[in-house]
Amino acid sequence: MTEATSAFVTTALSGYELLADPQFNKGTAFSETEREAFDLHGLLPPNVATLDEQVSRRLQALRGFETDLERYAFLRELQDTNETLFYALLVANLEELLPIVYTPTVGAGCQQFSRLFRKPRGLFLSIPHKARIDRILGQPRFDAVEAIVVTDGERILGLGDQGAGGMGIPIGKLALYTGCGGLHPATTLPILLDVGTDNPDCLADPLYIGWRHERVRGQEYDDFIEAFVSAVVKRWPRVLLQWEDFAKNNATRLLERYRDRLCTFNDDIQGTAAVATGTLLAAINVTGVPLSEQRVAVLGAGSAGCGIAGLIRAAMRDAGLPESEAASRFFMVDRDGLLIDGMAGLAPFQLPFVQQKQAIEGWQLSHPDKIALLDVVRNARPTVLIGVSGQAGAFSEPIVRAMAECNKRPIIFPLSNPTSREEAAPADIEAWTEGRALIGVGSPFPPITRDGAPFKIDQTNNSYIFPGVGLGALAVGANRVSDGMFMAAAKALASSSPARSNPKHNLLPLVGGLREVAVTVALAVALQAHKEGLVTDVSTDQIEQRIRAKIWTPHYAPYRRA
Repeated sequence: MTEATSAFVTTALSGYELLADPQFNKGTAFSETEREAFDLHGLLPPNVATLDEQVSRRLQALRGFETDLERYAFLRELQDTNETLFYALLVANLEELLPIVYTPTVGAGCQQFSRLFRKPRGLFLSIPHKARIDRILGQPRFDAVEAIVVTDGERILGLGDQGAGGMGIPIGKLALYTGCGGLHPATTLPILLDVGTDNPDCLADPLYIGWRHERVRGQEYDDFIEAFVSAVVKRWPRVLLQWEDFAKNNATRLLERYRDRLCTFNDDIQGTAAVATGTLLAAINVTGVPLSEQRVAVLGAGSAGCGIAGLIRAAMRDAGLPESEAASRFFMVDRDGLLIDGMAGLAPFQLPFVQQKQAIEGWQLSHPDKIALLDVVRNARPTVLIGVSGQAGAFSEPIVRAMAECNKRPIIFPLSNPTSREEAAPADIEAWTEGRALIGVGSPFPPITRDGAPFKIDQTNNSYIFPGVGLGALAVGANRVSDGMFMAAAKALASSSPARSNPKHNLLPLVGGLREVAVTVALAVALQAHKEGLVTDVSTDQIEQRIRAKIWTPHYAPYRRA
């Protein structure tokens, strides 16, 4: 049994058992007194190191690897060996390590997950073990859990079905919950719902670690999800559950089914929407074109694209635009072209964003049977172009140049990730718009040259939103996560924009400041939850104190033997 307080940790673990527990292992930082008390002499080299010295040593080792995948594997092993050291390294080097821990490298980590697997982290819940879910969740080691990120591995980033390899996403997201949002790692739990895979490479791979079965769908799938959610609510009634990388046919309907049963949200739908909306609100402060006059083209009309459109449309209503006019300002383009009223095969969540046929009468089209993105840009003359298609190069030179022809300062956000799936490279957009575009990307890119100097392109990534949303909701005990809370998050992010004071600066704070951004977002989210009556027994003047008290900073507490 192990018990932690703010002053010290009391544990009955000792010797190899203590060194093997990543939550409590200090490695060479165990003091002489602790080494004596916990039978560690001889198991460790005699030098007693500080946490800062350990961070320096691990950073030097990390930088010695040749590839980012090697660095990813190194950091995953460190996380499974010594969590405090892992997070101290991450927090001190967010800008350098975020692309390794999360996008874009996590995509390769998911593809190679079966080969990189060393130690268990989180839970793999599979359909053959459906009857055991309650028992699995009931293990005492999970008593402190407050935040869960769950995926079924079907739509990992822009890479598609990765089966059990999708576990890399919940692990990475929760690393950011701690590294950026300050949640204690002992309160987080990554979960992979293994319902099989339709990826032939996984099924044929003799090293694949998942359930070797075609992906289960239909009622059997829904029954499994229901069993999982019911078990979670029973085990942790106040838990925050984040859905991640579910396919579009499941993402929206599962969110709608469960959003009023527990404190839950879908980051691909709502987190992506909030960061895109927040970055757009920051951008219009630079362009001077009010929100009510924006016209938005979105390539990728799945759950993420429609989620973005929905939140921007709500922001337009807040700005005074009537509902019908706000809806008419969106041009959603999918594999079959522009979504038009009466088109076959439309999903329910796409219907609010279809264009009426009379609105496109008279358009000059390159192909009579399909209204492509270039046709949309040339005819609708959008002020904003957003990509969540997962199609590399989809923002071609003619499309970007057409955006530049109809806008003094075009707003262009290729948001697909990993980097290999981005719709356009920032350097190309910069060249094709003669440096006039306001650019946001989903994954990190090298700096471009602007005004003769290096300029870091804004990484319009959900890491600016979800850590603060989770921190704010948990700090005040919100019983639901509402659309209003995500709108508050988007506006809080926009309020942090460096471009507010100088239009030549970035639209978003630098990645190194994500911990401060999380606090700003958390405060706005918690205040909105209070305003909507989703919080009990917390007054507004207590909110900031509760948020700051929730933030864990990696450090070694002294240990006492139980």
